[in-house]
Amino acid sequence: METITDKPWTSEQKPPVETELKLLVAVERFAAFRESALQRLSARNKGIIRRLEAIYFDTPDHALFDAGLTLRVRRTGRSFTQTVKRTASNGALSRHEWESPVHAMAPDLGSLPLLEIGAPFDKLDPQSLFPAFATNVRRHALMVDVPGAQIEVAFDDGKVEAGAWQQPISEVELELKQGRPAALYELGLSLMETEPLRLGVQTKSDRGYALACIKTPKAFKATQSGIGRDDIVDDAIAALLGNCHQQILANLVPAELSEVPDGVHQLRVGLRRLRTLLWLLRHEIGAPALAALEAEAKQLASNLGPARNWEVFISSTVANLEMAELEDIDFSGLRMAAYPFRDEAYVKVREVLASPVVNRFLLSLGLVIEQRNWRNNISAGTLGVLSEPVGKLGARVLGRIERKALKLGRHFRHLAPEQRHKVRITLKKLRYALEFFLPLYAGHGATGKYLKRLSHLQDSLGAENDIATSRELLHQLTEATTDPGVHRAIGAVAGWQRCYQIGKADQLLSDWKNFERQPLFSD
Repeated sequence: METITDKPWTSEQKPPVETELKLLVAVERFAAFRESALQRLSARNKGIIRRLEAIYFDTPDHALFDAGLTLRVRRTGRSFTQTVKRTASNGALSRHEWESPVHAMAPDLGSLPLLEIGAPFDKLDPQSLFPAFATNVRRHALMVDVPGAQIEVAFDDGKVEAGAWQQPISEVELELKQGRPAALYELGLSLMETEPLRLGVQTKSDRGYALACIKTPKAFKATQSGIGRDDIVDDAIAALLGNCHQQILANLVPAELSEVPDGVHQLRVGLRRLRTLLWLLRHEIGAPALAALEAEAKQLASNLGPARNWEVFISSTVANLEMAELEDIDFSGLRMAAYPFRDEAYVKVREVLASPVVNRFLLSLGLVIEQRNWRNNISAGTLGVLSEPVGKLGARVLGRIERKALKLGRHFRHLAPEQRHKVRITLKKLRYALEFFLPLYAGHGATGKYLKRLSHLQDSLGAENDIATSRELLHQLTEATTDPGVHRAIGAVAGWQRCYQIGKADQLLSDWKNFERQPLFSD
């Protein structure tokens, strides 16, 4: 852990890294939680209470926000400190941070290592900066010694303000000052035993930008895994699990919002990617410590399913038929009848994501990654696998999944729907696994073509699955309304879907044959 000093910066210095975990507390429970937590913590002393006032600055075109940077000036007592933060690439808890003292509640870019921070600071006109939003917080901070680490625990109670708008701040921040990052997750899980806390994935600046209508939550797609050919399996597992964890955390806020329809979808994708990785680790190294995580990820994804199903029905199935302009069929009534079901499903999503079970799962996943718990309780022979080059694992895993898919898909034309469903699930595992190991095959043109064929086949099978899923939704709508117009629209949907399946049957078979005749990983 590197600390921040007031010494001049040199180009050889690495940017300091802030590593912290944020937990949200219900506003009405903040005082009671703080008192119970203070009794539970092994603090060095009673800590310090300060009033922290901060203003966040940006340009009119939000150049700092677009670059993933924040610029803040904070007043603590009679002193002023400006801070620049940027998300770090080395973990879900980390951010690069640069600090310097200033003389007023205004930025002084000359005291920052602008070349070290990089664009757009290296060419930024200081006169272009303006106050975007502000925070006003009462902070009770104390230092806690835990096994292998020192952690600053800060209870923050206040508000974030943007113009006439404001939101309460009620949270506890755990910042690693020295030692093991895993200690943050351990302490967070311990505090959850006293209060149903939520994992906070938005910084104060995230909330400020959202309040100022500069930033709206967006669904987050998976990034490249970042593994390399020189990595051993143990390091690759940590990187891959961290990549899944990052996608899951980044979609927690968007998933709660029906106006961000891809939020739930990308959260479920993150969970499916995680389940695929845990599944292949279970088959390759055993890893009994990961079994509970696999079950919890499956349950969470299942709870998110109805919201996604209704979203697809409204924004895809109904929308496509509306564009078809079928004679004497008005789909607006069907759309209006579906909205309450979708809204109810999103209520369930918000309840689930706020639940103690899910938030313990999210912290437990982070702890497993930091502690590399997949090493626990496995055989000596399996331990040897962890030191192998990751390419060996990749080839073995991809070959096995591909062979399974080809076996399940034999006589594809004659497969029953439930058998095709098994093929679809296996192909999903194959695609996620291939994307995990894709950096190992950089420069191999055949891999990209193979992935395109696989994705195309997945899309075709996915359309069939959407039709099967929508039948239950149509049944619910039929039971919920007596409106003749809605019932005509329901019949039109069912008829159109049947025609679609008949019309696409040959294309689906062709997609399968294209995939089947050019295997990439099977022997």
